[in-house]
Amino acid sequence: MSTFNGYDDEGRVCSVLLHLQHACEMLLKAVLVQNKIKVFDDKTGRSIGFARALHLCRESRGLSETEAGTMRVIDALRDAEQHWFTVIDEDVLYLHTRAVITVFHDYLMRSLDVDLTSRIPPRVLPVSTKPPGDFDFLIDREYKLIAELLKPGNRKRDEARARIRAMLAMEGLVVDEVQVSEKDINRIEKAVRAGSELGEVFPRLNTIGSAIEGEGPTITVHFSKKQGPPVKFVAGDNTESVAAVRELDLQKKFRMGAAELAKSLNLTGPRAVALRRYLKIDEDESCRHTFEFGKAKHDQFSGNARVKMKEALDNGVDMDAVWKDFRPGKK
Repeated sequence: MSTFNGYDDEGRVCSVLLHLQHACEMLLKAVLVQNKIKVFDDKTGRSIGFARALHLCRESRGLSETEAGTMRVIDALRDAEQHWFTVIDEDVLYLHTRAVITVFHDYLMRSLDVDLTSRIPPRVLPVSTKPPGDFDFLIDREYKLIAELLKPGNRKRDEARARIRAMLAMEGLVVDEVQVSEKDINRIEKAVRAGSELGEVFPRLNTIGSAIEGEGPTITVHFSKKQGPPVKFVAGDNTESVAAVRELDLQKKFRMGAAELAKSLNLTGPRAVALRRYLKIDEDESCRHTFEFGKAKHDQFSGNARVKMKEALDNGVDMDAVWKDFRPGKK
């Protein structure tokens, strides 16, 4: 917060994002350590990274999808700011900073029974001279500004691409993994120049809303999902399809086979199938994907599938009743 509120603008945004990302990573690892989950890789002897810690807490330590997304955006913005040229306006930075502090406080309290306000001086706050703006408004404004920067004669293409990079990083609110490539930026630049609408170019950002409560030191910001337009996926190397979302490395997202998924939940294969049917896991595109290798087809499952199934088990689902109605072979 000292860096956020500092007078020196040189490297300020990058420093703020570095501190926020590191704080989130340390919180996630603290929760894992307190629950006796390894944070060191046995093979390399090195500590696991941010993405792995986030996944483990999401999968087994009660970190919600929205909370994980808020932290993931900070990590993606930090990566973009640290390694590329990125432009993040002050009110956008404030909204994400305030949101991750809200998430940090909530998860710290829920998982470790520690109140963040008891561990920092009461004067330490993220201060902004601009009121926090609605996420939809800020994204719409940013898109219009990019379009203006790309108009012939403006000679501000680098700044426009830097802002596109920041908007792509914000997709971490709704996807498990964010990697911003030059191909993505080229595709979006082409779409903006052609006059495409925001919803066509960034369909995922249209599914995000923000809720701002309180005022002054008690402001909290929560991101939430809302219904958006249908999303079309394209291959990773596709640069022609403008109104589409590129799905990054599906094998990383859908990494578990049926047997591995069942084992991770301490279920037999058949009982895991019954629970999947009961929860309609196989019908959920965020949970299951069918990979085709020639004539062979293999179903793989994401961490999201495990989270939904574990939540059902933790909430006391009657597995005997599930087995009776949804067991393999029963129509």
